[in-house]
Amino acid sequence: MTVTILPGTASAVPGTADEVAAQVAEASHELEVVSEQLNEARVVLARHQDEARAAGEATAEAEARIGSLDGHIRRLARSAYTGSGMSQLHALLTSDSADHLLDQLGTLDAIAGHTNAVITEVSQAAEDAERSRDAAEEAAADAERTVEQIAAQQEELEAKIADYQRRYEALTAPQQEQVAQAHGGAALPAPSAVTAPSSAAQVAVNTALAQIGDPYVWGAGGPNAFDCSGLTSYAYAAAGVTLPHSSRSQSQMGTPVSRSELQPGDLVFFYSPVSHVGMYIGNGQMVHASTSGQPVKVGSLDSMPSYNGARRIAG
Repeated sequence: MTVTILPGTASAVPGTADEVAAQVAEASHELEVVSEQLNEARVVLARHQDEARAAGEATAEAEARIGSLDGHIRRLARSAYTGSGMSQLHALLTSDSADHLLDQLGTLDAIAGHTNAVITEVSQAAEDAERSRDAAEEAAADAERTVEQIAAQQEELEAKIADYQRRYEALTAPQQEQVAQAHGGAALPAPSAVTAPSSAAQVAVNTALAQIGDPYVWGAGGPNAFDCSGLTSYAYAAAGVTLPHSSRSQSQMGTPVSRSELQPGDLVFFYSPVSHVGMYIGNGQMVHASTSGQPVKVGSLDSMPSYNGARRIAG
């Protein structure tokens, strides 16, 4: 994972109030890009951890199978050559007819064939166990590398966030509104009712709208603060649908839908690569956690630059 570096505006001396607001708005977007990269890194980390757990379980199962098959081979050998006293010579000396001899020799061949099959199965199980062990070790190493990357990125992001917050808080109220307009537009009145095409989408829409007014916090996924992908994943979790806390990962979920066919509950994405997501609620509007300093709100799709696409998660 890589982190997008913020423009070097922290120490710049702006000439006008508009330049101040423009710089802060640019920093806001760049920070959201970095924050969503971190969210994506956490999704990758979770996947590596799941792979490591699954590989470890497969290794344990294969080793247990080896143990059980080894015991089975010993039982077969004991039965064939010691327990019953059978051998080809014994069968020849004790058979009272040709048919009886053939029956006993057939039994010995069957035991030998079954034993060979079990030995083959043991060998395969051993190979499977070794591959599983290797996969577990590789997945664990990948997960560890991802953890280290996340830790370094998180530290860098926190420093950038602190700088951004200082600059944002120094702005006047009109300048802060200018920042909001540059990243998410003006807050619109929440609709009195939204009808979604499915029960899951309806629950997600209702849940997202119920968060209006909650603060934007980078990396937050509820219940009292959100970033953009945290809001959408939280809303769909209420409908029993699991979404990764990452706008990039969410943009690969569900099925694509054209802008002209949007329905309430569809997720809408912005920028390339994707770094922002909102939930469509009809009439060209969406509910989203737009940017730091702005609470969860309803806004126009056109208020966000660089519309990327949409995905239908339910319905």
